[in-house]
Amino acid sequence: MSERTPILEMRGVSKRYGGIAALSDVDFAAYPGEIHAVLGENGAGKSTLIKIASGVTDPSDGELVVGGVAMRLRTPAEATAAGIVCVFQELSLLPDMTVADNLSIAAPPKRGGLIDTRAQMARARKLLARVGCEDVHPLELVRNLPLSRRQMVEIAKALGREPKLLILDEATSALTAEDVERIYAIIRRLKSEGVGILYVSHRMPEIEALADCASVFRNGRRIETFRKGERTVGQIVHMMIGRELTHQYPDTPVPRPDAPVALKARNLVWGRELRDVSLEVRQGEIVGLGGLDGQGQRELLLSLFGVLRGVGGTVEVGGRPMRLNGPRSAIRAELPLALIPEDRKTEGLMLPMSVGDNMSLAALFRFKRGLGLDRRRESAAIDAMVERLRIKLPDLGAPVSTLSGGNQQKVVIAKWLMTGPGIVLLNDPTRGIDVGTKQEIYRLLRELAAEGLAVLFYSTDYAELIGCCDRVLVMYGGAVTRELAGADLTEHAMVSAALDVVPGEERAA
Repeated sequence: MSERTPILEMRGVSKRYGGIAALSDVDFAAYPGEIHAVLGENGAGKSTLIKIASGVTDPSDGELVVGGVAMRLRTPAEATAAGIVCVFQELSLLPDMTVADNLSIAAPPKRGGLIDTRAQMARARKLLARVGCEDVHPLELVRNLPLSRRQMVEIAKALGREPKLLILDEATSALTAEDVERIYAIIRRLKSEGVGILYVSHRMPEIEALADCASVFRNGRRIETFRKGERTVGQIVHMMIGRELTHQYPDTPVPRPDAPVALKARNLVWGRELRDVSLEVRQGEIVGLGGLDGQGQRELLLSLFGVLRGVGGTVEVGGRPMRLNGPRSAIRAELPLALIPEDRKTEGLMLPMSVGDNMSLAALFRFKRGLGLDRRRESAAIDAMVERLRIKLPDLGAPVSTLSGGNQQKVVIAKWLMTGPGIVLLNDPTRGIDVGTKQEIYRLLRELAAEGLAVLFYSTDYAELIGCCDRVLVMYGGAVTRELAGADLTEHAMVSAALDVVPGEERAA
């Protein structure tokens, strides 16, 4: 490895924000034709590392060397010109512009001083085909695409810049299984063409399948860099969190079939996405929503929270009918509902606002006093949530955008728990979160259930559903097709149900 010239080398790089060191004296190198995984818990320094590499952030100390030449990357445009392109977890697409416009926004093809729309369309089709998204029309507005397709368009946009080093930050966290395989193929092809890949992921199976080497970060320091196969998953996790990983999932108590029904839905219908969905969730119960991505799980959660218009069917909360006419009705129902949304960046947080303001935003009605707010009660409630969820932050006045992804997700959860819900709806809440933070969220869910809350929990991770839930409702084609619980709640049964395979037909298939 030392005989080759790195595409990017960092020498003694540090980054400080006030008195907090996000990176400390880091030496790091990325080489051509090599997939280098970057591992660590949220807050370990991974995001700061890739922001420095991609020109978003200036280091406080240290030196960057690109292609053997020392240089300073002061903007993303300078990094792109040097061949370094980053696909961040928080997408950079402009929602009210077309896919074609987004793909060529930095340098649209021109003819006679004007944008050549025909050439732009042809370029868009070529880039979309490169990532296997021929089904996306170049003139479709980005806001109309599901999150998984927006992620693929973001990757296509990066490939259009012909990178020498491509940085992928949780690139598969929002993708369907089919799209993940496409990304794997693209990454391997880029590797064979000599492109270097920095791959940030919390999914260990992906690291094992793709990475040639990996670097583990903890508390802003690079702990170790090693080649594929030199460390076990257990050793890697220990390096990441600095302690032994014991029980990943909390113990599941014996279900109480006599517990009161908190949430009852009957014959919910909405377009083609929901087809005659009925379910019950009891107080103190965690019910999972399984199945392949895009089978109506998200629409079900949104309909229960009153976000979708024109939903047919009935919903009872705490034994009383609830009108599906907006989130306000859900929040103020007999047993108040709370929804942890899919995308914390765009749906869960106001990024420029402070951590404290984000946390209390949805619960301000609880702190009313006369015509104003009881700031003392609000502050006490915020402090209690920070302590309960173990949120790591410099101070409550810091913009929430400065927190790591895991801590941002905790702020979203805290924000909705402060509304005092009796029913919690979660839409893939651990996507893009490190293993340590996932454990904390699993523990929290079980604590909430023990306190009598009802939890309806959608996840794209089957192991997560099996480990966390009392039972799982598997959806296929917008309908609940199977319920799994007890000894029947296995990964094999989950996959079979997700594919709508009748038990016993697997061999014939």
